[in-house]
Amino acid sequence: MSLDSLRNDWVLRHFESGKPSSGVPRAQVFFGNQSYKNDSLHIFKETEMTTSRRAFNVRALAASVCVAAASGLGAAPVIAQTQVRELTVNVFPGGFNWPIWVAQEQGFFAKHGLKINTIDTPNSRAQLTGLIEGKFDVAMTAIDNLIAYREGQGGIEIDARELIAVMGADNGFLRLTSVPEVKSIAELKGKQLSVDALTTGYAFVLLEIMARNGLMLDRDYTTVSAGGVMGRYQSLLKKDHAATMLISPFEVMAKTQGFNVLADADSALGDYQGLVAGVRRSWAQQNSRELTGYIRAYREALNWLYNPANKQVALDLFVGKVKGATPQSAATSYDVLLHPKTGFTRDAKISDTGVRTVIALREKFGKPAKKMQSIEAYYDPTWYNAASR
Repeated sequence: MSLDSLRNDWVLRHFESGKPSSGVPRAQVFFGNQSYKNDSLHIFKETEMTTSRRAFNVRALAASVCVAAASGLGAAPVIAQTQVRELTVNVFPGGFNWPIWVAQEQGFFAKHGLKINTIDTPNSRAQLTGLIEGKFDVAMTAIDNLIAYREGQGGIEIDARELIAVMGADNGFLRLTSVPEVKSIAELKGKQLSVDALTTGYAFVLLEIMARNGLMLDRDYTTVSAGGVMGRYQSLLKKDHAATMLISPFEVMAKTQGFNVLADADSALGDYQGLVAGVRRSWAQQNSRELTGYIRAYREALNWLYNPANKQVALDLFVGKVKGATPQSAATSYDVLLHPKTGFTRDAKISDTGVRTVIALREKFGKPAKKMQSIEAYYDPTWYNAASR
């Protein structure tokens, strides 16, 4: 289809008589040398405008229409926003942030009027308390962290009733990884293993895997807190402890240095909900457009990542963002993180079954022991559903 046909078709479909599309500044519109301010089409009603208002760049609009049509995204093209909103997103450092990097670099956040600033967290406590206190807007965190703090099992006393999950990301990508000298779970008997904190869900996954192999905490092995996944990975490389739960792609990089992967949590436990986008409910209600845009951009980044045509650009981005990554480890990580069945959750939807697994482990290992609420108490699909329309 020609450029003229695309842009003319878009105009007719996306503007009602006398009403500009949502978010479009009222102004006279030109495509090339053609003016669409006339009595018959009547696209925009002229209003008094001060000279300080920006002119609307329709050539850029026409280009974005063509890009959207060619990419098959299916959504109406997004018009240039009069204001860009900055959001701060707190993350654990690692390759599992790939969709966020893509959305930043490929303009998906900008398309929805957003500028995303990421902040790395050293551990779950700093992340969750910071989210509760409003130090940032969104936290990409394990859903178990949200549940733990909601239920008073986060290790500190703080009012976390506002915390909810709004979007899924992955199944956890959890791998029990050991030093080169330890080649089986049985050989971990008498050893020290590291965790972020014993109050966290990923620590519970470790406890469950060990228990299923006949090894009990304090009787057969001990644990030490070594911070978030980056800290645990670095400590493992220094052999400060015998094993830990790593999140892909850290186990990939460890394997290239002779370390061993002893267990895959997904295979051992079945469906498990890992990372989610966590927010404060009141913030979400006050910033619905921004949150919906964030989810849409994240999903568009997933579609881009899963497109084989973008593989080399994605690999280059990975190597540039992940400390210590090589082209080889990036390629291996690509196969893991973008596996069609066990990679990033393709539609970014939270798994009910996965959340039930998380809840079951928390009821088994969480302290003080208590019965958890139903899964609907911990996540609200309102903004995900809006982003899916």
